[in-house]
Amino acid sequence: MGFQINQVAVIGSGIMGSRIACLLAGVGKQVLLLDIVSPQTNPKCSKDERNALVQKGLQTTLKSKPSALYVPQNQDLITIGNLEDDLEKLKDCDWVIEVVVENIDIKEQLYHKISPYLKPDVILTTNTSSISINTLKTAVPKHIQPRFCGTHFFNPPRYLKLLEIIPHSQTQPELIDFLMDFGSKFLGKTTVLCKDSPAFIANRIGTFSIMKIFNLMEEMDLGIDEIDLFSGPILGRPKSATFRTCDVVGLDTLAKVAEQIKTFCPKDEMNAIFQLPHWYQKLLDNKWLGDKTNQGFYLKKKINNKTDILTLNLKSFEYEPKQKIRLDSTGVLRGIESLPERLIAMSKLTDVVGTFFNKFHLALFAYISHRVGEVCDDIFAIDDALKAGFGWEMGPFETWDLLKVAQVVENLKSNGIQYAAWVDEMLLVGLSFYKIKEDGLYCYDLPSKSYKIIEHKKNIIVFDNLKNKTVWSNANCCLVNLGDGILGLNWQTKMNTIGSEVIEGINKSIDIAEKSYQGLIIANSGANFSAGANLGLIFMLAANHEYDELNVAIQTFQKTMMRVRYSNIPVIVCPHNLCLGGGTELSLHADYVYASPETYMGLVEVGVGVIPGGGGTKEFVLRAAQELNPFEVDTNTLRTRFLNIAQAKVSTSGYEAFELGILDPKKDKIIMQDSFRIKEAKMKILAVIESGYVKPIYQSKIPVLGQSAMGLFEMGIQDMVAAGYASEYDAKVVTKLAHVMCGGALSEKQFVSENYLLNLEREAFLSLCGERKTMERMQAVLTTGKPIRN
Repeated sequence: MGFQINQVAVIGSGIMGSRIACLLAGVGKQVLLLDIVSPQTNPKCSKDERNALVQKGLQTTLKSKPSALYVPQNQDLITIGNLEDDLEKLKDCDWVIEVVVENIDIKEQLYHKISPYLKPDVILTTNTSSISINTLKTAVPKHIQPRFCGTHFFNPPRYLKLLEIIPHSQTQPELIDFLMDFGSKFLGKTTVLCKDSPAFIANRIGTFSIMKIFNLMEEMDLGIDEIDLFSGPILGRPKSATFRTCDVVGLDTLAKVAEQIKTFCPKDEMNAIFQLPHWYQKLLDNKWLGDKTNQGFYLKKKINNKTDILTLNLKSFEYEPKQKIRLDSTGVLRGIESLPERLIAMSKLTDVVGTFFNKFHLALFAYISHRVGEVCDDIFAIDDALKAGFGWEMGPFETWDLLKVAQVVENLKSNGIQYAAWVDEMLLVGLSFYKIKEDGLYCYDLPSKSYKIIEHKKNIIVFDNLKNKTVWSNANCCLVNLGDGILGLNWQTKMNTIGSEVIEGINKSIDIAEKSYQGLIIANSGANFSAGANLGLIFMLAANHEYDELNVAIQTFQKTMMRVRYSNIPVIVCPHNLCLGGGTELSLHADYVYASPETYMGLVEVGVGVIPGGGGTKEFVLRAAQELNPFEVDTNTLRTRFLNIAQAKVSTSGYEAFELGILDPKKDKIIMQDSFRIKEAKMKILAVIESGYVKPIYQSKIPVLGQSAMGLFEMGIQDMVAAGYASEYDAKVVTKLAHVMCGGALSEKQFVSENYLLNLEREAFLSLCGERKTMERMQAVLTTGKPIRN
C-alpha cells in the first residue's frame, strides 16, 4: 500500500502540538491545528472566540525563542480550528497526530469523536510519551487500527532530532517503513523503531542515567556544580548537563517518567533506582519545579543590577553562589578537543572525575545490555535515540566500543555488576558492537548472533569512517577518496575555525582534484561547520604590528576563496550549525551549497571591529548587482546587502540564509536529513560532470555606485548613531564597509573587477586592525566568547 502525506491535522495546541504543527509547516505541509472550544464560551460566541484556545497556543509558540519555524512565512500554512466546528476538515487530512494531555480516558474519547470524520486510508498516530500503544489501539476503530501507531517527537521538535516510531501488535509493517523513511527524509529526524515498552527508548535510558547520577552524587558526596561539570560538555553531553536539564524539562515531568518506569517495569533489575530521592521530593513539595516556576536546582537572581545564577545546596536547601570547580584533571580534559580521546583519558583518571566516570558508565553499560530485546531489537537504536533525543555526542554502545568491550566486561565482573549474557556471546564472534566495512556500517544482531549491515545507514557517507581512504592530510585536515572520482575535505580545529593549515588543505585538495579527480566536497563533523577565520592568529599579528604578515594572510585567504570559485572542478560546501564569517565566505564562493536546515550563516566581522575580508564584502556587492536584470546595481539592493553585514545578521535557519542573500535559490539546497548531505552533494557533482562542468566566468565588469551613493550611506549611518542603534566606533567600521561596497573613491558609477573589490576589502580590513577599539573587540571575544560594544 502506498502512503502520501500532503495535509496533516495536529490535535492539541499545547506547547508540543503547536510546535509539531510549526515543524510540519516548515517542510511545506498544509497543517490543520485543532483544539477544544474554550469552556468559557457559549454557542453564540464568534468563531474567533471559539478558537481562542488554539489561537493562544499557536501564538505562544510563534513568539517563543528560539523560533519553532524555519522562516516566519511558514505560519501561513497553518489553519486553526476547534473540535466542534471543524471536524469535517479532517476528511482532507492524510495524517492525523493526536497530541493531547497524557490521560488515557481523554485520548480514547477523542479517538471516538474524530473517527467518523477520518478518510479511509488515514494515518492516525499519537505523540504519547508514556501510554501503551497497544492499550490505546483498543479505542481506535478496527479498520483504522492497522494504520495507527505512536510517533513520539521530542521537545522542541524543530531542534531535537529524535522521532520514536512505536507500532502495536497489528500495525501494518508498510506504514512503519513509510513513517521511518518520511521522518528521516522529509522531517530530518533520526527515526528509531521502538517496542511498546514504558517510556520507550530515550526516556527509559535517559531517565535511568539521571537517576544513577543522583545516586552517585549521594554516594560520592558531590554537589550540583560538580555533577554538572562532570556530566556536561566534558563528557560529550549538552551544556545543560544533568541538573540544568532537569530544570528545563521540569522536575515534575521527570518525576512522572521515573514513577511510571518504577510502577510499570517491576522486573527491571534497577527498579529501585527510580525511587525519587528525599531531597527531590522536597523540591516537588516546595513547587520548585525548574524553569516553569523560575526556580529549581538553579535560581536566577538580580544582585546589584546583575543577574546571577545561584545553585541549590541540597543539604541546607539554600541557594548559594555558583561554585567554580577547579581540578587539575578537568583543566587537562578541556584541552583535549577530540571527544573519543577525552573519554579514554577520563576512564584512566584515578581522582574524583575518573571515579565518577567509571562508576556511572559501568552502571550504564550493564543497564543498556539488559534493555536490548525489551525496548528495541537493535543495538544501534539505543545509540541513535540517546544522541538524537538527549544530545549525547556518542551513544552508550559506541562509548563501550571505544573503551574496549572485553576490558569493560572484566571491570563489570570485578565490580560484581550483572550484564546481559548476550554480550559474552558477541565476544565469541567479535570484539565490538560495531564494525566498519567497505560497504557500510555493521552492528551485532542478537537473534542471528552475527553482524548485519545497518540498512538505513548503508549509503550514508561519514568522513570519520573513511580515514583508511586518506589521500592527503596535515595537522588539521584530512582529504579522503569518496569514490567515483570525488574527494572529500574535512578539518578539525577548535570550533572548526579556518587557519593556515585549513587554507593549505583547501588549496591542496583543489590541486589534487584538478590533477587526478573530478570534484570536491567540503564538509565537517563536530558541533559546527566553522565559526570563521582564526581570530586568535589575526589578533596576534595585529597586536605585534606585523601588518605585512597580516596582509599576506588575508590575501592568501582571499586567493583561496577565489580558487574555490574558479577551480576546474565543481566544489560543493556542506555547512551545518554555525557557519560564520570565513565559513560563510567559503560557502559564498562554492559552486553549490548543500546546507542543513539548522545552519546559522552570517558575515559577523563587524562584531570584532573589522569588515568581511575573505571575499564576503566583494561577493555581496557582486550579488547585489546580479539581483537586478540587466546586470546593474541601485542603492536599495546595495543597502539591503550593506545592512546584513553592518548589523551582523545571522540566519536563524538554513532557509533564512536564502532570505539574507547568502544562499542562492537557483543553485543551493537544504537537505533535511543531515546525514544525507554528503551523499546528495556527491550525486550532484556526478550529475554536473555528466552534463559537462563549466567553471564560472571571472567578473571584470561589476557595477558600483561610487561617491554618489556614499553620501546616502553616511547619512544613514549617522542617523543610526543619533538613534542609539550604533556607537561612534560602529559608525567608523561600517563607513569603511560602505566605502568598499560603493567602489571606493570613484566619483560616479563605474564598472570594476572582483580583484579591485578584493583589494579595497583587504585595505579596509588591515586599517581597522590597526585601531585600538578593534583590538579591544577581538580580545573580548577571544577571552569571554562575547563581543563588546565600544
